[in-house]
Amino acid sequence: MDKNAKIYIAGHRGLVGSALMRQLNAQGYSNIVTRTHPELDLTNQLKVTDFFSLEKPEYVILAAAKVGGIHANNTYPAEFIYENLAIQSNVIHQSYLASVKRLLFLGSSCIYPKDCPQPIKEEYLLTDELEPTNRPYALAKIAGIEMCWSYNRQYNTQYLAAMPTNLYGPEDNYHPENSHVIPALIHKFHQAKINHQPSVTVWGTGTPRREFLFSDDMADACLHLMNLPDGQFKKLLAADRNDGLPPLVNIGVGDDLTIKELGKLIGEVVGYGGSIEFDSSKPDGTMRKLMDVGLINSLGWKAKIGFANGLREAYKNYLNQLHKFSS
Repeated sequence: MDKNAKIYIAGHRGLVGSALMRQLNAQGYSNIVTRTHPELDLTNQLKVTDFFSLEKPEYVILAAAKVGGIHANNTYPAEFIYENLAIQSNVIHQSYLASVKRLLFLGSSCIYPKDCPQPIKEEYLLTDELEPTNRPYALAKIAGIEMCWSYNRQYNTQYLAAMPTNLYGPEDNYHPENSHVIPALIHKFHQAKINHQPSVTVWGTGTPRREFLFSDDMADACLHLMNLPDGQFKKLLAADRNDGLPPLVNIGVGDDLTIKELGKLIGEVVGYGGSIEFDSSKPDGTMRKLMDVGLINSLGWKAKIGFANGLREAYKNYLNQLHKFSS
């Protein structure tokens, strides 16, 4: 991507979108297009059509989505499938009509089957049943991948899907009920610390294993993919084949830890000295989701930010935003 190319970041205020903005600014990109949700409702087909007709971006990174943890997915399944299908359908189709050069569609590791072989390879998509707790969200994201693939085959577009592992970092959602595991635990441990609670209760048994990627590493991977030479990029698009391998690249770090180990680390970062208990009546979700990152590593990218340093940055950001979600 040329430094002056017009790049539209959909969802620029979210966890990944804000990291993309930091990376683009740091790397000298000067023509970035953004819209807040009040300015542009991406579920509104007419408004998205008008936006693309006006702006005509050359590159699009679709980081906007309705996201949340297990509780949010279980509570609002209709919103998760409707809003995500609407957002990606509008943005992908209008990107085609506006002759966007390259589009990167961001998904989630939950697209893969619940009992997937580990580590998870891109080819495992649609090989078995999904985890029920986030199936509406996962199906929406799978539809987005299929849409990119279909447009590549029919219209010769260059649309690629990137599936990150679990993300965390600055500008995360720290809502005590609707957030993902790291921000939820940061909030819970901090509140326990300031309220002098003797223990913190974590959902599930503590035995599931999870892989975590810092959001700035994710943004760096996205820009790496968008800047691949044509020869490498086009091989990823699956435009000239129908062999079951979609235009999909995993993004992760290649190692994981248990939720119990995660709780201990977050307790240390927050400075909480009490005990950790586990509520086995709450769902564990998928027992393991370790991404196979061989493909993106072969393309010249690896994660750089260590987990302990990333957690410290996330906690620092939480403290800076504490007035938004303290309870």
